[in-house]
Amino acid sequence: MGKRDLVIIGGGAGGLVVASVASQLGLKVTLVEKREKLGGDCLHTGCVPSKTLIQVAKVASLMRRAGEFGLQPVTPQVDLGKVSDHVQSVIDKIQPHDDPERFRAYGCEVLFGHAEFTGAHTVRVNDQQIHGRRFLIATGSHPFVPPIDGLEEAGYLTNESLFSLRKLPRRLLVLGGGPIGLEMAQAFARLGSKVSVVERLPHLLPQEDAEIADVLKERLVAEGIDVLTSTSAERVTRQGDTRRVECSGGVALEADQVLVAVGRQPCVENLGLEAAGVQFDTRGIKVDKRMRSSQKHIYACGDVCGPYPFTHMAEYQAGIVISNAVFRFPKKVDYSVVPWVTYTDPELARVGLSEQQAREQGIEATVLRFPFKDIDRALAEVETCGLTKFVVHKGKILGAAILGPHAGELLHEIVLAMKTGAGIGDISATIHAYPTLAQINRRTVNTWYGAKLFSTRTRRLVRWINRLIP
Repeated sequence: MGKRDLVIIGGGAGGLVVASVASQLGLKVTLVEKREKLGGDCLHTGCVPSKTLIQVAKVASLMRRAGEFGLQPVTPQVDLGKVSDHVQSVIDKIQPHDDPERFRAYGCEVLFGHAEFTGAHTVRVNDQQIHGRRFLIATGSHPFVPPIDGLEEAGYLTNESLFSLRKLPRRLLVLGGGPIGLEMAQAFARLGSKVSVVERLPHLLPQEDAEIADVLKERLVAEGIDVLTSTSAERVTRQGDTRRVECSGGVALEADQVLVAVGRQPCVENLGLEAAGVQFDTRGIKVDKRMRSSQKHIYACGDVCGPYPFTHMAEYQAGIVISNAVFRFPKKVDYSVVPWVTYTDPELARVGLSEQQAREQGIEATVLRFPFKDIDRALAEVETCGLTKFVVHKGKILGAAILGPHAGELLHEIVLAMKTGAGIGDISATIHAYPTLAQINRRTVNTWYGAKLFSTRTRRLVRWINRLIP
């Protein structure tokens, strides 16, 4: 076969982006994926199935809420088997984008099997030795399962098995109050499960602004979800189909299914990284700002190296790899403006510094807030839960959190402003169509101008001008 220009291990978002570009540019590329299909966790057990299920649950919620719109409420009849079939149908519609024949048509060699380094320039795949000039490791991550007494014996779900369920659990216990845990907790509660969430830290979504996270918690509780914070699962037993989870503080909960969603681990096991001389630890492969590992010809991107476990981050890092490994043009990552979204209802979108982080950095920032209940479009859609919270310093937005309908879409105006250096004055001066949810961004920054506009000093100035000029 000869030496390959680029060997990519992992057929998820990051690996596919690099494979597509590099092979179309004429490089000799080999792509290795351990699963039977390309697409990675995002397509098969992550983003796509979870957001599809969330939308199904939203429809079920709206059916029950029909009375709020002057319609007759309807109790949805949920057949989880049919819902799972719908979820799979969406995956199947997207799968052709990741068809291996598409990549082979670009000139990329696609292999399925386990890849393991046998040296700094060689990997073994299905008893085949492959030599490469450069490598990309994009193996992603997998669910972290904590060492809870009895959990393995009792059985549990993760995102890798959740979407294969054909029967709706009457009682679902979710371990972990992070994004995955809360998204699935709300979705299954709306489909009809009795759901409890156990989070060991004092707040849900510990990476988010506590004020915003607490507002979301109130919404989840109002929907009937039991939320236990500052609580840890300590022991699990099973009798028949019932799992009993004993927690700290003497709390005991029973459920038909337990979903473990306490975090992710990078997939670095059995890759032969030691043989390749690639440094790694429990957080993943160590890379520099050009996405190079300790072996400069071996790159990594996505969850396997972090620091942000998002598909859009894997795609961004893949672009950095393309610049460095394919074009040989030095380019560094820039994590100063990284957006992310928790797809609960309402959504929680975030970018930049939180209020607490700004204070910890010694920045005397101003915090601007505005509620969705004062946005006309939100009122029209009966989706008024939530608020914006912008952290502002010297006329620039340092960070933002939006909890509300379509927050993930609304955030990108702020992301663009932060990336281009636009100030709150630019947002205020931009005409926003009415009635749109996006008006909340302008209304939020205008709270800063409103305080100055109607100050005693400004009122005196206006009276003085009107006396001088007839």
